[in-house]
Amino acid sequence: MKAMILATPGAPLEAVDLPMPTPAPSEIVIRVAACGVCRTDLHVVDGELPSPRPSLVPGHEIVGRVVAAGSGATRFKVGDRVGVPWLGWACGACEFCRRGQENLCETARFTGYQLDGGYAEYAKADERFCVPIPARYGDVEAAPLLCAGLIGYRALRLAGDGPRLGLYGFGASAHIVIQIARHRGQEVSVFTAPGDAEVQAFARRLGAVWVGGSDMMPPAPLDAAIIFAPVGDLVPKALQAVRKGGTVICAGIHMSDIPRFPYALLWPERTIRAIANLTRKDAEDFMAVAAELPIRTETLALPLDQANEVLARLREGRLTGAAVLVPEPVAGKSR
Repeated sequence: MKAMILATPGAPLEAVDLPMPTPAPSEIVIRVAACGVCRTDLHVVDGELPSPRPSLVPGHEIVGRVVAAGSGATRFKVGDRVGVPWLGWACGACEFCRRGQENLCETARFTGYQLDGGYAEYAKADERFCVPIPARYGDVEAAPLLCAGLIGYRALRLAGDGPRLGLYGFGASAHIVIQIARHRGQEVSVFTAPGDAEVQAFARRLGAVWVGGSDMMPPAPLDAAIIFAPVGDLVPKALQAVRKGGTVICAGIHMSDIPRFPYALLWPERTIRAIANLTRKDAEDFMAVAAELPIRTETLALPLDQANEVLARLREGRLTGAAVLVPEPVAGKSR
């Protein structure tokens, strides 16, 4: 099979031919139809997350169809369409797993990081950590649901249902979250890089009631703010923007250092929380929401062999919505 591998962190991906994956007893093999490109992939490729699997195949927003199953894999049958998210395995026995916090499992393994992912024609995954894809979504439009959607949904749940929500950064996750928040009746303010007119227009089109630069304050204090941009400088700014007793959620797996800020920002019972990975329950709950709510994912589908170009565009902030790699040479926007 054809695949893109990370031979050296910090270097471009390499196009190679690899043997077809063989499933272990609890695993399935999937013919990849689409694989979303996530900012976490960029952190892995750029060496900002330590110790990836040697000669790693990145990618953890995988949509495809089952072509083979291990001897103990009975949850899906050949031909079923499934999604493979970031959490690829957890032990089920540690204190975190027993508490329902498998996202914090001490020995968890993650797709496209410790486990080979979906920048390839085929991928294998533990079937217990895969999820069915709602029929209303095509392969390309479903791919961003598997991390941008899942992490965004987890962050939104922890942010609460207060009437005023702020989103810092407006990429793959935020453009899904705003649709769920608006459906819940929340007013959403969006903060972008100052002067980013294209992204700001995108946010307005999806229903933001106020849009401005990340250096600005919203017209009214927020009940909660979610930071998707991996910029630690945004934490004190978001604390200033939320009301007393409000919450700031840091939703990235990697963030630059948070600068010192006066205790007075935190003292009025404001809370800072981080989102670490996701659980299978997150996936089940979110896919149930996605099956009912027509979430529109704005995607740009590009061939697998253009993975390095897509990552460069993401690194430079030249993407609106979500990029998706497909094994076949298909390009164009999906709406």
